[in-house]
Amino acid sequence: MAETLSVTDMLPNKFEAKRKNRWLFCIEGIDAYIIKTAARPKMTIENVEIPWMNSVRYLAGKGKWDEMTVTLHDPIAPSGAQQVMEWVRAHFESVSGRAGYADFYKRDCQLKMTDPIGTVVELWELKGVMITSADFGGGLDYNDGSTPVEISLSLRFDNAVLQY
Repeated sequence: MAETLSVTDMLPNKFEAKRKNRWLFCIEGIDAYIIKTAARPKMTIENVEIPWMNSVRYLAGKGKWDEMTVTLHDPIAPSGAQQVMEWVRAHFESVSGRAGYADFYKRDCQLKMTDPIGTVVELWELKGVMITSADFGGGLDYNDGSTPVEISLSLRFDNAVLQY
C-alpha cells in the first residue's frame, strides 16, 4: 500500500554545515595560527579477494591512513621555519647525521573543527605523527614582492581517532 508522508517528513531539517574555514590544527611546538591549510584524515582499506567456485567474494583487509599535507605561513617572528626545523631535527640532525628515536620525533596532533562561535564540534586525535617531507618554500623570486613565503609539510601518522 502507498505511504503518505507528512509535511514535517518532507521539509528539510534545519542544520548548520561544517565550514572549510573553521578549524585549528594543533602541533606541539608550532603556533596554530601560522597553519594555513590542512586536511581531514583519509583512510584506505585493502580488499582481500576470496575465490569461491565460479565467483569472488571480498573481505576488508588492512586499513592504512594516508599522508596529510599541511601548509604553514612563514612569518619573520616568530619564525615558522625555525619551529618546523626544530621538529625536523628531532627526526634527523643534518649537522651530525644523527637520527632520533621515534619517541623524540613522533608527536600527537589534534584537528579541531569549530562552529560559528568557536565551539569544537569535531575532534580528530592524530597519533604518532612524523614528517615525511618538508618544503621550506623554494622558488624565491626578486620580481615577486607580494607572495608570502610558505612551508609545506607531508605528515604520516600511525592512527587517527575521531573523538566526536
